[in-house]
Amino acid sequence: MEQREIEQFLNGQKRAVEETLSRYMARLRGPETLRRAMAYSLEAGGKRIRPLLLLATVQALGKDPALGLPVAAAVEMIHTYSLIHDDLPSMDNDDLRRGKPTNHKVFGEAMAILAGDALLTYAFQLIAEIDDDRLSPPIRLQLIEQLAQAAGPEGMVAGQVADMEGEGKTLSLAELEYIHRHKTGKMLQYSVRAGALIGGASTEQQRELEAFADHLGLAFQIRDDILDIEGAEEKIGKRVGSDRDNNKATYPALLTLAGAKQTLRVHIEEAQRHLRQAKVNGAALAYICELVAARDH
Repeated sequence: MEQREIEQFLNGQKRAVEETLSRYMARLRGPETLRRAMAYSLEAGGKRIRPLLLLATVQALGKDPALGLPVAAAVEMIHTYSLIHDDLPSMDNDDLRRGKPTNHKVFGEAMAILAGDALLTYAFQLIAEIDDDRLSPPIRLQLIEQLAQAAGPEGMVAGQVADMEGEGKTLSLAELEYIHRHKTGKMLQYSVRAGALIGGASTEQQRELEAFADHLGLAFQIRDDILDIEGAEEKIGKRVGSDRDNNKATYPALLTLAGAKQTLRVHIEEAQRHLRQAKVNGAALAYICELVAARDH
């Protein structure tokens, strides 16, 4: 695929994800205030990197990406819930997210907590309700089980706890990598793993794609740390310098800014190497790699 074709594919998949999210929200029955709070953060935009990774992995294995849309929507709901809760005064205490006031600033803290809870649980409902003969019950069960592991106390939440407990402390590189492999990396890795399951990847392909996603997850977080220092608030859509203000350990603080940039490139190159070894039609995944390395928002 040429770059123009890749961009068209990814833009088309992003539209498909957002249409799917809107459809799921429109069918939701419950208190209107809760639905509005959920939709406020879910439809605020964003890169949709996790669902795009999932759908691009399905496509790389020669399957119809539309097969992965319910799971892609579920992943984005869990990611959005985590952002709503991260922004709360008891966590990172942020006023801006994706260029808009954070959920609790608009709906209040209690409703923001409940909106996050609702997005988390609704995500699992979406996968459980999949009615497609191409995804067997055992595959759907694996998708649910692995998502719970990636998002829960052995995954993203574990990383959030380690991040919180590490504030104001001098961490080793291994400790910092633990935080980011869990807080950010586990859900990115799940997106690729889910795409591999849906796409019917071989055991060897699954192993290489997981290694690809592991390095990509670390690269994503390193770039995030760099943007917190030299990014423009109007582009990144949130307050610059919040990591420093919250006394968080970051790659630039540990490795220097130049060292963080070098480490970022190493992880991008390793991700690309594992992607080549997976022997899939990975042009769109390789392009996402470069987007992660160069992103300014």
